Amino acid sequence: MQISITNKDKMQVKAPVIISASRATDIPAFYAEWFMHRLQAGYLIWVNPFNNLHLPISFENTRAIVFWTKNAAPMLKHLPDLDDRGINYYFTHTINDYEEEHLEPGVPPLTQRIETFKRLSDTIGKGKVIWRFDPLLLSKTISTEKLLDKIYRIGSLIHRHTEKLVISFIDIDGYKKVQRNLAASGFHDCREFSPDDMVTLAEGLQAMNKEWGISIGTCAETIDLSNYGIQHNKCIDGDLLIRLFSHDIKLMDFLGYPCKQPDKQRKAKKDSNQRKACGCAPSKDIGQYSTCMHLCAYCYANSSKETASLNYHRHLHSGKEGETIVPIP
Repeated sequence: MQISITNKDKMQVKAPVIISASRATDIPAFYAEWFMHRLQAGYLIWVNPFNNLHLPISFENTRAIVFWTKNAAPMLKHLPDLDDRGINYYFTHTINDYEEEHLEPGVPPLTQRIETFKRLSDTIGKGKVIWRFDPLLLSKTISTEKLLDKIYRIGSLIHRHTEKLVISFIDIDGYKKVQRNLAASGFHDCREFSPDDMVTLAEGLQAMNKEWGISIGTCAETIDLSNYGIQHNKCIDGDLLIRLFSHDIKLMDFLGYPCKQPDKQRKAKKDSNQRKACGCAPSKDIGQYSTCMHLCAYCYANSSKETASLNYHRHLHSGKEGETIVPIP
């Protein structure tokens, strides 16, 4: 069943300046056609996962989109359309190396993901492609030293195609579905980082970054690793948006950076809907949980692989024309 925007709905329509696409699922990898169709239509319906309310999201005021992905390949052909529409965008592109451990069964081979990353960077510029290694996790077979080796192998191939690496340490204890998904996938021994583990990894990153010369940041982490050249990152990054798209008057005004009076810059806004340690600028995430077919064993966003698979096949059956990612029964 499709939902159309009624007069009553119009009173509740959100028209965000910045779109996050998406923390909840991989839109570029699995829903690129749907996204571009909704962009052309001018709106979509977002389903609140906590109360199942249907919220219309209009693209009328959208000036920037931040794409989150592990595989940007399906989105590449649509970039000229975004450019023609005058919409600003950048990508946070995760490349992990858990192939040996089979923690990410649905992602393309590592070599292919690296080539896609390079191609994306060559197409839109390395300042618009941020490398994420997320999450970092430890187990009986993954030590901090082995993890650093994995990071170095990737970084040695892509550091010239990006300006920043963002890392985060896995949260297991606070997320029951992460514990459940790891156990269901047979990974009972994955564990979180201790402060000493974090420092060991930070020291290793600092050493290898002498070769790379890129920025390194943590995502929503409270630990201070600035002594190792690692800062607190903002994934929806107002400062980066200002640097990349200062020509966009509406976007700059939203970010508190008036183009004609830069000396009167206001204090940057913070997204109140995110965790306390998150420094992201306000945005509207348009993804839907339990729809990502990467099927990563550590996933925060999928309740289970079975539910994600069911929802994805419902999407494929309904086609790209639906107002929501997954058709509403």
